[in-house]
Amino acid sequence: MNTRYDVAIIGCGFVGASIAFSLIQKGLFSEMVLIDANHEKAEGEAMDLSHGLPYLSPMEIYAGTYEDVSDCALVIITAGANQKPGETRLDLIDKNVGILKTIIPQITARPFEGMLMIVSNPVDVLTYAAMKISGYPAHRVFGSGTVLDTARLKFLLGQHLDVDSRNVHAFIIGEHGDSELAVWSGANVSGVPLERFCQFRGHNDHAGATRRIYEGVRDSAYEIIQRKGATYYGIAMAVARIAECIVKDQRSVLPVSVCLGGQYGLNGLCLSIPSIVGRRGVEQILEIPLSEEESNALHASAKQLQEVIEHLNL
Repeated sequence: MNTRYDVAIIGCGFVGASIAFSLIQKGLFSEMVLIDANHEKAEGEAMDLSHGLPYLSPMEIYAGTYEDVSDCALVIITAGANQKPGETRLDLIDKNVGILKTIIPQITARPFEGMLMIVSNPVDVLTYAAMKISGYPAHRVFGSGTVLDTARLKFLLGQHLDVDSRNVHAFIIGEHGDSELAVWSGANVSGVPLERFCQFRGHNDHAGATRRIYEGVRDSAYEIIQRKGATYYGIAMAVARIAECIVKDQRSVLPVSVCLGGQYGLNGLCLSIPSIVGRRGVEQILEIPLSEEESNALHASAKQLQEVIEHLNL
């Protein structure tokens, strides 16, 4: 992988621009190129972001082309269509896979040796498509997965327990979508099993509380969209966290969307699974302990995605 820490963001809508803003706050990269079908939009975002650089780490930010991805350590794809009234989920998938088919060959045509992160939705399906279209090894192609969903879970648990959410250890896995699941069996607060910690804090309706919190995580995007039209700040911070793991080689465990090769008895699809993320991308997919109920839910989630993948023309 190229040792220069440059980043390209493809797609400069709300999500792409918010990711750019979140990344410059962290000061991870020396150069950022913004690429969009609307070049003027990319230019405007680059100008706006650049004007704050006197208060941040030195960095070059500019609107560019696919020629500029060669030196990048990381390319982040946020480009994609939004679902319109009357369109099915499959219609949206076909449209966004079509967009990937125009973008990724532009990247593979260059001597790009970095990591490819997919943020566009449905992220698990599009991550699988990106790996197939690019031909890159699996460790270099991954999606933002349920990193944001997991943060939402930790936040809501922290609120419920009146404790610092950074001390909450729990995962959302499976599809980044309605069939995702919370791994309650392994959840803990600083090593104390979640159910016992709930009792410490005077919460005894564990089943009811976990159900409400899970539903809050699952439905949060719909709630935000209903109120403000789109979600973008949370995913921007989640993507910046993943980028930090890569640049700083932190080898953190994050539930990114990865291509499974036998883990959990699953093959030939991408799901959001806790994985070690570092300078080489996805360094290891972890098979974390699951209860029988959780394992069944993961396989049900996988079955839904497998049926979608079978409709793709890749």
